[in-house]
Amino acid sequence: MLKIEKLSKNYGKFPALKELSLEVPDGQLHGFVGPNGAGKTTTMRILATLMAPTSGAAWVDGTNLVREGQKARKLVGYMPDFFGVYDNLTCREYLDFYARCYRIGAEERKRMGSQLLELVQLQEKENEYVNGLSRGMKQRLCLARSLIHDPKLLILDEPASGMDPRARAEMKGILRTLREMGKTVLISSHILPELSEMCDSLTILDHGELVFSGSVEELSDRMNGNAPLDIRLAETAGAEAVEEAVRCLRELPYITEILQEEPFLLRVRLDGGEDVCMAAMRELVTRNVPVCDFHRAPMNLEKVFMEVTQDA
Repeated sequence: MLKIEKLSKNYGKFPALKELSLEVPDGQLHGFVGPNGAGKTTTMRILATLMAPTSGAAWVDGTNLVREGQKARKLVGYMPDFFGVYDNLTCREYLDFYARCYRIGAEERKRMGSQLLELVQLQEKENEYVNGLSRGMKQRLCLARSLIHDPKLLILDEPASGMDPRARAEMKGILRTLREMGKTVLISSHILPELSEMCDSLTILDHGELVFSGSVEELSDRMNGNAPLDIRLAETAGAEAVEEAVRCLRELPYITEILQEEPFLLRVRLDGGEDVCMAAMRELVTRNVPVCDFHRAPMNLEKVFMEVTQDA
């Protein structure tokens, strides 16, 4: 559905985006994450045909976004991080206005307006003025606006920004519905745990460069290979067992750090892969250290993100 090839954008001598290449399959919810200034919004504005790249190209459903902007706009819906609403319009009038901009006929405008208000759970507010809506409702209305022409690709820049927990949960439910409808959604957010729950795949940018693109599971597997080891000892063995385990581990050249997280839980960082982990385990067993659990420490998406961008 979405293909990006060596997309770059310079502001004067400053490179905001550096030869970004990625593909998002049809019907996927794809997370776009990165620290402030990473190039996320620049990329999204280029994909929404609001900004020309310095070099490179992008396609949606085979249409070149750079060279065929007019045609591409019919395929792309864009919800910016800061959006405007017309306070003197009702919700129904607001959607009708934007449908007219796309030259949608009267009957189709009415049908789409009703369907979208129901989708974003604002059907009971259709005759209320926009200035009477809460922030979360306005954001859902803006999402409906971006869908008024039934685009194949939906680009959402921080759609849950400033929402309370209930409003974020409602937005997540709407995004899941869009995925079930077969929409391809590119969504940026700093709420990383929520992205890990929703997304099929994600891309991480840092300083305008791609540092990872793939499924959430692939990212977790990649980083868990560098995750510390949690070694839990039998409590019945007493403090002497913990002291013996620490002595043993300190003698191993590939152990770089030993932390005592709990009275009988050691968290160990080491240089190496699974073979090194097994070697450490064998050494502990040889010393008769009573190990009752031995595994890589789980890393949530926030920790993974910090690890990936730190090394970029």
